[in-house]
Amino acid sequence: MSHWPEDVTLSGEHAVLAPLSQAHASDLAEAAADGDLHKLWYTMIPHADDVPAEIDRRLALRASGSMLPFAILTPDGKAVGMTTYMNIDAASRRVEIGSTWYRKSVQRGPMNTQVKLLMLEHAFEELDCIAVEFRTHFVNMQSRRAIERLGAKLDGVLRSHMIMANGTIRDTACYSIIASEWSTVKANLTWQLEKPRD
Repeated sequence: MSHWPEDVTLSGEHAVLAPLSQAHASDLAEAAADGDLHKLWYTMIPHADDVPAEIDRRLALRASGSMLPFAILTPDGKAVGMTTYMNIDAASRRVEIGSTWYRKSVQRGPMNTQVKLLMLEHAFEELDCIAVEFRTHFVNMQSRRAIERLGAKLDGVLRSHMIMANGTIRDTACYSIIASEWSTVKANLTWQLEKPRD
């Protein structure tokens, strides 16, 4: 059964996005253990032991048509994180980019910018999306700053939106980029990737 968006591999200088599979489980378990990412209470990153189950969960959502999950690979093919198109609305041509995490050793480099550029470019230029959404915990300032650096605008905050695994209540900050903003966002992301790094 085919779903919109269809499976695709997206490649750039600093990262490759490949359709997620259990073949990535070993690399992703190692990635999740790098920095004990699951201990960040305001995120939903799996413990290394739970990575195969998380892959199965995402693949089940793929089968239902509500998610397109990717493994984030280095150019030499090692899986170092996950990301998705999620909350897919095919009728209105809208997707959310989310459920994204990277192993600690590749954070704060060019990889996230490359991944977002690849996904946004595909969403706006191939899928003809009218908008792309981003959501994160209101208190996750690292994630919110990263989303804002992309050029996304804050649409609002969904208060008492989710119950987290530790029982706390999550307020969700909702951002979006709309189609008319894409050319400016693309120019800025391309410039960020090309400028010299300290």
